[in-house]
Amino acid sequence: MFILLSVLPIFLKGNGLAQVSDYQLGPRDVVQLTIFAGGEKQHDMILTVSPTGMINVPLLGNVKAEGLTLHELETSVYEPLERDYFVNPQVSITMREYHSLRYNISGAVRSPGLYEMSSRATLLELIAKAEGVTADRGNVAYIMRDIGSGETAGSSGETLSHEPVKVDLQALLDQGDMSRNIVLQTGDVVYIPLESSLDVAKS
Repeated sequence: MFILLSVLPIFLKGNGLAQVSDYQLGPRDVVQLTIFAGGEKQHDMILTVSPTGMINVPLLGNVKAEGLTLHELETSVYEPLERDYFVNPQVSITMREYHSLRYNISGAVRSPGLYEMSSRATLLELIAKAEGVTADRGNVAYIMRDIGSGETAGSSGETLSHEPVKVDLQALLDQGDMSRNIVLQTGDVVYIPLESSLDVAKS
């Protein structure tokens, strides 16, 4: 039985970059902050999350961004602005560059390794980044995901789930079933075994 992860919500804003609603910001991510109040645009600027996880917001100074979604960060900026400076301000924060998206892929791919992507990647996009699968690949892919518990550590030290997610690669690659092309989360470790290793496991 194959376990499939649902495709996570992704939408586009004005800059054309995919905005992933549940993405948690991290160091070096770049966002655009726009503040409207009193019928006028008060501020419109590009901000980079610092190594300590902060952004510098006009009037407010350093505001924690690391670990927050865009919506949560908008709330963190809106509340003190509305309380101390403006009447019903409008705060919009959108992604400009992702720099905390890292994925590891190994096994039956031409260029295994750790990849940093500029946007949330799908399984197919990560396979393409690794220059495709080899001819002797098996028909499944295993995805190990950080869930905050477990004992198996990935290359970057993250804690991975005990039970990997199993994806039907034959359906995805050979039959074009895009429902199998799941959206990955940062820190995911993808392993595509060789067909021969699967045969040994079955015997």
